[in-house]
Amino acid sequence: MLSLEHRAIVKATVPLLETGGEALTTHFYQLLLNKHPELRPLFNQAHQADGAQPRALANGVLMYAKHIDQLDALGDLVGRIINKHVSLQILPEHYPLVGACLLQSIEEVLGKEIATAAVIEAWGAAYGQLAEILIGAEEVRYQQNEQAEGGWRGARAFRLSRKVVESAEITSLYFEPVDGQAILLAAPGQYIGLRLSIDGQEHRRNYSLSALASHGHYRISVKREPGGKVSNYLHDRLAIGAPLDLFAPAGEFTLTDSDKPLVLISGGVGITATLAMLEAALPTGRAVHFIHCARNHAAHGFRTQVDALAMQYPQLKRFYCYEEGAGADALGRLDASLLERWLPLSRDVDAYFLGPKPFMSAVRRLLIASGVPSQQCRYEFFGPASALDQ
Repeated sequence: MLSLEHRAIVKATVPLLETGGEALTTHFYQLLLNKHPELRPLFNQAHQADGAQPRALANGVLMYAKHIDQLDALGDLVGRIINKHVSLQILPEHYPLVGACLLQSIEEVLGKEIATAAVIEAWGAAYGQLAEILIGAEEVRYQQNEQAEGGWRGARAFRLSRKVVESAEITSLYFEPVDGQAILLAAPGQYIGLRLSIDGQEHRRNYSLSALASHGHYRISVKREPGGKVSNYLHDRLAIGAPLDLFAPAGEFTLTDSDKPLVLISGGVGITATLAMLEAALPTGRAVHFIHCARNHAAHGFRTQVDALAMQYPQLKRFYCYEEGAGADALGRLDASLLERWLPLSRDVDAYFLGPKPFMSAVRRLLIASGVPSQQCRYEFFGPASALDQ
């Protein structure tokens, strides 16, 4: 039970977390994965190596501590965590292992003079409250997935049915269920969880669905990352007919019904989720401005498909921006001048944007400066959740 005294102690640790939270969570991850190597598949090792995962956890812990009296002030953060957990199949039995390592890390990093018995007790109660909230919400989602038409709980066997090269860097993979039964329809913008074995090691990853799941299969489109163990395996080694496990679609960065003009802006492989949104929006007659930024023409996936849709749907206006190359397309990075030309005259639009973090930070600033209301600017990060620079 989280008492008033516990809350006060947790809130008092916020300054310590602000100055040393990343060191604490880095220590925590090392401790957790050394003590419980069976949990390694639940964590992207690339995000461990570059510090992104510890930074994301430090931000989440800090926000929780700051708002422990008003958890509704956390906004979308809890929802993002729940969706990520569901897509990777985080289960109730994982929480005690994580909690024990978190408390041990607090004690070892902060030292017993700061991490007194009272502090450890307070954080144990606080973690217990958070775990209870997440476990309950995740169970609701698991039940919903299980009971929905075409849905399932846990892992479901799929096979790779088709592979299409979309650009010099991106390949699409189509997955069909081994049992031949219906699949859960995903909302445009959601992602799927994959579980596969590479050289005897289990790996789990999330990938945005790059098409609506309306034809009995799921499609993801994966960028080859230099040194990326999973992305290179999917590009080079996963053969047609090969089996793997999928977890049900998740994610709250989804297209909402609206009669406002829709602006979709993507950078690089961020185009994947916007393709599903585009596919859903066009048959409704909604005006769409589709803006895609790529390094060059060779790296630009799906241009032919989007151009064909523009011929079919006159309300679709598409614009491309390349950092390198020549021709009629805009060169350089997306800036205020280009956005001014490419946005609808009315800035009362719904804008969705995806791409690398610096790209999204810039796009958000440009949209708001151009007059698009900030609450109508929507985005989601690849990898660990984080806050865009304001």
